[in-house]
Formats: sequence, C-alpha cells, structure tokens
Amino acid sequence: MRRLEFARKALRNPAGSCLVKFGLTQVLCSATIEATVPPFLRDTGRGWITAEYSMLPGSTPGGRKPREIGKRDGRSTEIQRLIGRSLRTAVDLSLLGEVTITVDCDVLEADGGTRTAAITGGWVALHDALAALAAAQGQPGPHHYLIGQIAAVSVGIVDGEIVCDLDYAQDSHADVDMNVVRRDEALIEVQGTGENGSFTRRQLNDLLDAAEAGIDEIMAAQRAVLRQ
Repeated sequence: MRRLEFARKALRNPAGSCLVKFGLTQVLCSATIEATVPPFLRDTGRGWITAEYSMLPGSTPGGRKPREIGKRDGRSTEIQRLIGRSLRTAVDLSLLGEVTITVDCDVLEADGGTRTAAITGGWVALHDALAALAAAQGQPGPHHYLIGQIAAVSVGIVDGEIVCDLDYAQDSHADVDMNVVRRDEALIEVQGTGENGSFTRRQLNDLLDAAEAGIDEIMAAQRAVLRQ
C-alpha cells in the first residue's frame, strides 16, 4: 500500500468534503445535499445518491488534459457510475427523505488508482454530509442512514508479482489489473481484466486476498480520521 492520507472538511461550503491521497494520487471529494430527487423517485419518500468524476487539466503528465465540457468521455462516465453504485450500497435510501446527495470527485493529481481513491474518499465525504442531514432532520447521527462502510483498492499482477494499490508505472504494464470495492466485510464490485495475459483461479484468489488486506488497512484509516 502507498501512503494513505485523508483531510476532512477540505472545503467550507459542501455538507461534507474530503481530500484523499493514495501516494501521489490526490482526489478532492465533496458531497452536496439538494432538496430534490430524480423524476422516478418523486412522491416516494426515498432519496438518491449520485456521483460525478472528472480529471482536472493539470492532473496528468505529458501536457494539459482537456477539460470535459458537455458530454463526458466514456471512461469518466463509467467511473462515476461505479462511484455512485458503490456509495448507494452504503445507505438506506428510504430513510433519507426526498433529497439527492451528489458526491463530486475531482482528480487533482493522477498516479494510478483514481477511481478507488474517489470511492474511498467519497465515503468519508458522504459520511459527513449524512451527519449534516441528520442534524437538519433531528436524527441521532449519520449512522441512522448508513448501512455500512465503503472502501476500494486496486490490485494487479506486475512482473509475476501481486501488487496492491498500483501506481501509474505499475498499472501501465500490469499483466492483470483489478479494482475491488467492499462494504464492511462483503464485496460490492470486482472489476478484473487480463490486460497483457490471463490469470488462473488461484491467482484470482491471491488478488482478492491482497485486496482484502489493503481494504482492511484503508477502512482502519477511514475510521481513524472520522474519530478526529
């Protein structure tokens, strides 16, 4: 695992925010509450959680990354759907009331693992937004709404070795690349690809074991920062 850092309340205005660092990767996550829901949830009493993801122009090496205006590219769309799916599994939407919480994840610096960092920091920002919602609705705290804790990590096979939390150099020539999302002790999503080869069932088990150990470490760090 690379060095992991969380800075809560990184922004003053959102209900919750967190700057998360996985090594050199930095993602700013903010959670905003709005008193509206998508049309399919109107008059149901249920709330919604969604996410948006973007990489800022100076976040990558090799020149300026064009700012996404209007239609997002396929990669950003896929990642923000993953973030939204993952965070929704953490919350009982029926208890929110008709509000939407949008978790914005902006990559300040990319060195591999931006989607897993966004999910991990996004959960911390969401936790603090739920604390604000609980105060507004007269509930005891964020755990009134929360089902569980969410974290994610990347794992891969690089030069025949299992690596947890890949940086860009490792990810760019990995034989196998996988992203693992977990809620408490249960898997939420596993995305695995043989980028430059294949992998055996035994290697799959080894990758999941490495991800489990990494997520244990990440969740401990999340809990520690929330106690501060």
